[in-house]
Amino acid sequence: MQSFTSTNPESSLNFNERIVLDRQSDRRDPAANSPLWMATQKPALNELVMYLQDFRQSLDQAPLDQHQFQYSRLKLEQARLDFADMIRSGESRLHRLSQLICTSFVSNYLLRSVIIGEVDQTGKRFTLTQDISLEELLSTIDIDLGTQQLKRLRFQVGPNQWSTASLVANVIDYQPTEPNEYRIHRITSRIKAEEEIWNKVVDEIFGLDGIVGRDKELRRYSRFVKDIFGIKIVVGEQDDAHRVQQALQALRWDATSLARLGIEATESTARLEFIEVKDYLSAYRKQSGWEAIKSVVHWSNKTFEIQIQPLRNFLRERELLTKESHTSFKANRERARERVAERLPLFKFYCDLLRWFFLTPHAAPPVYPSVTLYIYD
Repeated sequence: MQSFTSTNPESSLNFNERIVLDRQSDRRDPAANSPLWMATQKPALNELVMYLQDFRQSLDQAPLDQHQFQYSRLKLEQARLDFADMIRSGESRLHRLSQLICTSFVSNYLLRSVIIGEVDQTGKRFTLTQDISLEELLSTIDIDLGTQQLKRLRFQVGPNQWSTASLVANVIDYQPTEPNEYRIHRITSRIKAEEEIWNKVVDEIFGLDGIVGRDKELRRYSRFVKDIFGIKIVVGEQDDAHRVQQALQALRWDATSLARLGIEATESTARLEFIEVKDYLSAYRKQSGWEAIKSVVHWSNKTFEIQIQPLRNFLRERELLTKESHTSFKANRERARERVAERLPLFKFYCDLLRWFFLTPHAAPPVYPSVTLYIYD
């Protein structure tokens, strides 16, 4: 048990008041607005997140009082298991949906694991591509495909000096082997790493997306704090992107097509339910130059983001991700969180708390003024 009693003079009252209002608004129906909430349906995991929300509300209402955070170690372990099951289930559906989209638009394709790594001692970026089978894809968590391969590699950084490497990004490419009607060059799937997803739980509790979207200084980071399970379709030109978007919205899969891929035919698997569509092409492109049609869809009781992006923009994005001088997407996303944490230390405490619960349980627990942590057996 640990007790903390200092206060937080750095927080801006207007900023905090605005966040409280944001949270009260978002809590009315979080599943209506959040891909994360729609994906997180496991009982123990939901119970933990709701407890975290309620505890934050208590802190908001009585910031000068002493509060005790009490939670069962057994329930934490079950939440961890629920989380792992959610990721496995989401990944399986992600790969099945990617296969469905591939077979709907292209005749044949190759499966490849694309790893972007960084040499630990030099910071240099590199890309590794490995052909994989469907069986390998479905039997291994995506993030493990990259980390397992990197564990076998060493990079020479000097005479008799070798370095390990860390994973920057890992995606699965579905590569068409012949031209197709829609000029699709590749279809890519990826999920967020475990720590990123836990950060997203905190993002949802504090309404980070709304904070970033309204704050002029933080708005440029908004694209980095959204999706979990994603598919990217890379096409030739902008016109091709719009044609593919229209085709996606019209897609219907019959029981026979679904059965070929081992998918149960239900109302939820027969079509994509489009929840949100944003066109960032041509006149609507972002100031960064990033272009895509971005949709949030519901399929097989899971939520996914689908981006359709012109080839030149995709190549530019991939090139920037691999350049040594470029700050990675993860770094930009973390910068947004850090800027919010500077104004709202409770946000940082929650990030540290979840990291302690699920990633570093043997480390020293985080501290926060007026909070006592009590994890009981």
